[in-house]
Amino acid sequence: MSHVVLFDNGTHKNILLDDYGTGGLAVQANQHVIVDGASGMILDPGGHKIYSKVLAATSGLLGRAKLESIFLSHQDPDIVAAVNGWLMTTDATAYLSALWIRFVAHFGIDRLVESRLLPIPDPGMLLPLGAATMQIIPAHFLHSPGNFQLYDPVSKILYSGDLGAAVGPEYREVTDFDAHLQHMAGFHRRYMAGNRALRAWAKIARSLDIEIIAPQHGAVFKGRPMVERFISWCEGLECGVDVVESFYAREG
Repeated sequence: MSHVVLFDNGTHKNILLDDYGTGGLAVQANQHVIVDGASGMILDPGGHKIYSKVLAATSGLLGRAKLESIFLSHQDPDIVAAVNGWLMTTDATAYLSALWIRFVAHFGIDRLVESRLLPIPDPGMLLPLGAATMQIIPAHFLHSPGNFQLYDPVSKILYSGDLGAAVGPEYREVTDFDAHLQHMAGFHRRYMAGNRALRAWAKIARSLDIEIIAPQHGAVFKGRPMVERFISWCEGLECGVDVVESFYAREG
């Protein structure tokens, strides 16, 4: 198993775990760890199949830092299924949309730790991490009705969850946007709710100083030109309810 350091200034580090969810029927999924001083967090830690490996890797990457926060962008099993294990084996607090708290409990949240699964309000919130402050921003209906992304103003990385996800590429960084579309367009057309939601997100994204967009599946978008290319593509994309009739069409 491998990891990639996306940012490191000596006190603040952003690390991508990129091959813990591959193989078999399960969709490939990235996990991300952020460390600021003595404080750490993990983003979308995944399901039971990879839990022990990701926990061990995260513990090694944290070093003397303590895992304080678990960010859950939405309710899907590739994100939250093993959250009870994380809460039982660490002292971290998990944050998830208020819409999904009672549903995620069906994955098996022990009553001893349920007080550490906290709701994120619809407008988002600020989340301290060491000397830094992470920004949890809304990305509702992209694709979940209660969906959030996390922006790190120190590294200038936007962790975009399923927005920007790609299925199939084996590279870690998008260098040819047009070629990358074959891995990304179909997923977004089917999983994102509609262009109105994308335009609302694009307005927020353009208010942030972004150097990297890091999705939960597939490769990262690095550099301002590539970031802007992705935002513009999202802004103009018809998807979900915009093209709903095509999903009902029968062949033949």
